[in-house]
Amino acid sequence: MLIAIRKLYWILTTQLGVDPRLALRSLRGLPRYLRDFRRYRANYAGRFEVMPCLNDWYEEGGATRLEYFWQDLLVARRIFAAGPRKHVDVGSLVGGFVAHVASFREIEVFDVRPISAKIPGVSFKQADLMQPVTGMADYCDSLSCLHALEHFGLGRYGDPIDPKGFERGFLNMAALLQDDGVFYLSVPIGIERVEFNANRVFDPRTILKLAAQNALGLSTLTVIHPGIRIEAIAPDAAQLSRLANQRYALGIFEFQKRAKA
Repeated sequence: MLIAIRKLYWILTTQLGVDPRLALRSLRGLPRYLRDFRRYRANYAGRFEVMPCLNDWYEEGGATRLEYFWQDLLVARRIFAAGPRKHVDVGSLVGGFVAHVASFREIEVFDVRPISAKIPGVSFKQADLMQPVTGMADYCDSLSCLHALEHFGLGRYGDPIDPKGFERGFLNMAALLQDDGVFYLSVPIGIERVEFNANRVFDPRTILKLAAQNALGLSTLTVIHPGIRIEAIAPDAAQLSRLANQRYALGIFEFQKRAKA
């Protein structure tokens, strides 16, 4: 029942633009707005227009309770510390993670959707990573794909429908990476399922199996749980089983590509 209510709320807010919780907070703030309006207007004689902001009183000073905030910050700091020669990103949030990285180094971005803005420090290539990127094998020594692989093949962003799209995307991204290169990947983890057409949630063992098939060894696994509890995981069988049987968390996998024998 609780899951159904949460999904209904998500549909109302993100797809239909109706947010009952925001409306209630705004109504709660209306008396304070009217009080402040009268006080300010009584002491101001210049041009005056009305544009109410009724709910900001009830928010913190920044959106630090979002998993995207912590994911983008944590991985950007790791890239800064690693200092790779060439970093490529696939599909991560441009206004978050990509901007973080571009503030201290050059970054190349691949995305299935166009990006028309010219962003300092960012070069862009429109590409569907479910298809091989020709001529770009062993292209970079550092690669990221944050909160994006779970969308491959669901059509949400104009990509072709393909139930195996995440497997093809993983294969093609791994091919971009040079031997000993590092791959930062984040995806939802938990009870494995497709929530069409929003995203997939992966059993973490599915991701580790894909990595092994593509010559990638796990270096670290960091999990962001609901409520922003961040946990470094030792990925033994018991821990992976625990993660696979919970409803939802965000897994940040850091892989290193094994050198060819």
